[in-house]
Amino acid sequence: MTSVWPRERQPAANSDSANQRADSVIVLDFETTGLSPGRGDRAIEVGAVLIEQGRVAGHFQQLMNPGFRIDAFIESYTGITNQMLAKAAPCDEVMEQFAEFIGDHNLVAHNAAFDQRFLDSELQAIQRPYGGSFACSMLISRRLYPDAPNHKLGSLVAYKQLPNNGGFHRALADSEMTAQLWLRILDDIATRYPMPPPTFKQMQQLARQSKSSVHRFLSTQSNRVKPL
Repeated sequence: MTSVWPRERQPAANSDSANQRADSVIVLDFETTGLSPGRGDRAIEVGAVLIEQGRVAGHFQQLMNPGFRIDAFIESYTGITNQMLAKAAPCDEVMEQFAEFIGDHNLVAHNAAFDQRFLDSELQAIQRPYGGSFACSMLISRRLYPDAPNHKLGSLVAYKQLPNNGGFHRALADSEMTAQLWLRILDDIATRYPMPPPTFKQMQQLARQSKSSVHRFLSTQSNRVKPL
């Protein structure tokens, strides 16, 4: 059980989170006891990577004890055992620390709707708000990489030949790979569509485009288009 903090975590660059740069975010991932906090499921691990102006500036990782035993499937799927969780801090303690880590930064996750549900639930339990908003690397990848075999994180890591240690379904490893994917997405946009660094809002808007309108949406930001 470890948590690694940036030496000097800077506040979000702009009080208006939508207009902050897309290359200054926190990329996060939760491992959980199940699919829905509405059914009583809890987080059992959180991992996150702080990116500031396109560079990794810090990490956060903690196991957390949900207050009940997890089933054998979750143990097998994640590699997180009940013995490990018995030694972990409770969810409320870990989430207090994590709330301090994320501050008002914007947030990125792969299949962000899932992670947002658990972040909202766990922070509501301790009455802690957060000031940023979410973007989904999976939705954006579907728009930018229609030829990928599928848009699961592992498949995209292989498709874009991103560095990885071969481990999945642990929160820090998945957040590190999602961070690599996010930076590659931004690099690919910059290569094809010479434009100012996109804002977080523009990335959110990109996720909502139809596949047929992606080129038009991005090319409106640039007079010149290069092939990827």
